Parts: sequence; structure tokens; C-alpha cells
Amino acid sequence: MITRKSKREIELMQEAGKLLASCHKEIAKRIKPGVSTKEIDTFVEGYLAEHGATPEQKGYSGYPFATCASINDEICHGFPRDESLEKGDIVTIDMVVNLNGGLADSAWTYVVGDPDEKTKRLLDVTKTSLYKGIEQVRAGNRLGDIGYAIQTYAEGEGFSVVRDFTGHGIGPTIHEDPHIPHFGEAGKGLRLKEGMVITIEPMINEGAWQSKMDTNGWTARTVDGGRSAQYEHTLVVTNGEPLILTDQDSI
Repeated sequence: MITRKSKREIELMQEAGKLLASCHKEIAKRIKPGVSTKEIDTFVEGYLAEHGATPEQKGYSGYPFATCASINDEICHGFPRDESLEKGDIVTIDMVVNLNGGLADSAWTYVVGDPDEKTKRLLDVTKTSLYKGIEQVRAGNRLGDIGYAIQTYAEGEGFSVVRDFTGHGIGPTIHEDPHIPHFGEAGKGLRLKEGMVITIEPMINEGAWQSKMDTNGWTARTVDGGRSAQYEHTLVVTNGEPLILTDQDSI
């Protein structure tokens, strides 16, 4: 069932989003060669606890960590690990914050050390893909408008769009209807309505879009070893420009 959130629910989610955005800004300071994603995961759990929040995905369907940490060819749901990050790696940190019952979800891809031009282009195109999708989020538009904007841009730049994982509604639980594909046809699909809260989170690959699953049953990676990047925001649908709850530039 698709729900439209009340003013109070949106206010709670907005506070969770601000905390999540501030946590990502702290993570950015800590991503460097020699640091492990397990250390980042421990930091996140402590940071949220200090601010009265909890990592909503820990324990969700048995998931054991506060964050997902996907490195290089891992598309999503990578497990935090003890091995150190190396110069040139890219790592996506994805988390859901619960603050007083309000939820927010955001993923961000970080470069370990200074990016080369190939890496910089992958991340630039992926982030731009996210904002191309966000431009289509307003009451009256359709889900296909979001997917079409992302797909046509990313593929036009020579990259592929993962199809096995989508954005979603959020609140009161992590994954709510509707699913938000990052590909599609303009003018098709469910019509957006004011008060809906959704995530847009395109996963963009250097090579083929298809994924394969690791034996842990969670981690998806590219079939050809190409790298994958992801950026995600939680958004409130309005009659005009959407409200980005996890905007890092607003805090």
C-alpha cells in the first residue's frame, strides 16, 4: 500500500535526514587508504547512538550491520569487512537512520585517495543521474519519467543502469511501495502524489548492467567485474520541486 505522509511524519523524517547527511559528511573525512569498512561501520553505529538514533537496517531481514559497504565491483549490500581500503578503490556506504520513528535512507560513493579521470567520470555521471531523476519528482509526473531521465542520460554517457534493484517508498518501514525503477518510459507508470516519500538511488555500472549474487545471499556485484557507483536521496513529493531530506549541502 502506498501512503502519503502527514506533516508530522515528514518533520520526523526530515530530522532523520539531517542526521544521516551529517553522518555522511563525517564519513567523507574518514575514507582513506588503510581504513576498513568495518571501522566505518563501527563509527556510524556510535555516531547515531550519540545523537539518539539507530541504524534501521541492522537486523532487517537478518542483516547484521549498521551500513552496507560496497567496494569496486559490488553493486549493493556489501558487508563491512576488516580488510583495509586501498588507494584507487571506490566504496559506497548506504544506511537507513531511525530517529524518533522517522526514517531516512541515503547512499554515497567515495573514492579512496585521489580519483583518476576514469573514476571521476563514473562518479560524476552517477551523481548527475540521481539529480536528473530528482528533476522529475513532482506531483502529477509518473515513475517512468524518473527512470527515463536517468536511463537516457547514463546510457548516453556510455554507462549502464542496474535493473535488479530500485528505489522505493519509505516510512514507516525501510521498503514501502512503490518501487522506483531507474529505467523506463516517459509518461508510463504510477502517478506521483503530494506527500509521498520515496528514494531515488541509481546504481550505474562501467560495463554490463546485470548482477550476480554472492554466497552470503546479500551482496550483488557486476557480472563482468566492472565497477559500480551509487548515490541516493530520500525525497518528499510536492506540487513543485521535491524536498530532499538527505541533502548534505543544507546542513
